[in-house]
Amino acid sequence: MRWENVFVAGTGVWLGEPEYASAAVESGAYDREQWEADAIESVSVADASVSPPDMAVHAATAALKRSGLDAADVGLLIHSSIWFQGVPMWPSASYVAGHALSRATTAFGLEQECNGGLGALEVAARQIAGGTRAAMVTTADRFGAPLVERWSSEPGFVYGDGGTAVLLSGTGGVARLLATASGSDNALEAVVRGPGFQPLPTAEPLDLLGRVGHYVRARGSVREATERVGAVVRSVVDTVLADAGTDRESIARVVALASGRSRLAWQLPQLLGLPVERSTWEFARRVGHLGAGDQFAALNDLLERRAVGRGERVLLVGGGSGFSCTCAVLEILDVPEWETSGTAG
Repeated sequence: MRWENVFVAGTGVWLGEPEYASAAVESGAYDREQWEADAIESVSVADASVSPPDMAVHAATAALKRSGLDAADVGLLIHSSIWFQGVPMWPSASYVAGHALSRATTAFGLEQECNGGLGALEVAARQIAGGTRAAMVTTADRFGAPLVERWSSEPGFVYGDGGTAVLLSGTGGVARLLATASGSDNALEAVVRGPGFQPLPTAEPLDLLGRVGHYVRARGSVREATERVGAVVRSVVDTVLADAGTDRESIARVVALASGRSRLAWQLPQLLGLPVERSTWEFARRVGHLGAGDQFAALNDLLERRAVGRGERVLLVGGGSGFSCTCAVLEILDVPEWETSGTAG
């Protein structure tokens, strides 16, 4: 869908301290061959005293300050995550809105695994188009042993901790949202469902590889699933580019999921038809996979480093188990002089 008068007014990120891959290899937490294949340098690791919603509050506060808007201008906040937010059966979105904006801000949570952030962005854009003056989208997660082994839970991904925020406005900003598009293949939720449903939550470690293994045993192969994922992504990318009135050659930078080099070679040249050199992988390899927040964190980095110029177009590509994909095309209007976002310490 093409958008008129929907702008990115501010972004913000909160990251933990870097934990280096070389040290994880030496300790045995990270497989050496996987490290060599992925070339991950480090990941963001947050202290256990900082909750994910507080990370989102820090990021949202920065985005609001940069936008020049007042908290009262923001009529909606959508918060996304893929892991535990600190309290079970608790509305973390309301906490983020109440602490970053106001107790009267409408707040909702949106969960679609790693596509939650960009999916929420599309929902927020619809609100702006409908007359809401400004809408905030936040993400936040913290991963850690023993329930999540950040270095080994999923080959090609190393999980990092952090909070992100993007503030959309109907009155102007540093970038214009030209278009968004979404697509799904819901039958693919079976890839990560595992052998069946459980009556109560368990305290067992996350075993994504075991779930995928069950799918392989039950269905025979993940090749078909991979091909179907690729078909959804290609269709969504083609749609968003057409709606934005642009093409792959006109995309200055592309932001995809923060994977290692081994997956990136498939994601960009083969799947998206875009060169790795236009990606934000150099940033991703230092912070890790931030759950639903990869795209917002990398966009924030591009703006902070002034690595994009006026008139340039940026493609954001999301994807999450389920399978769902949301993409967005932005046109840079201004190169802000922002200081670096807050990090631990």
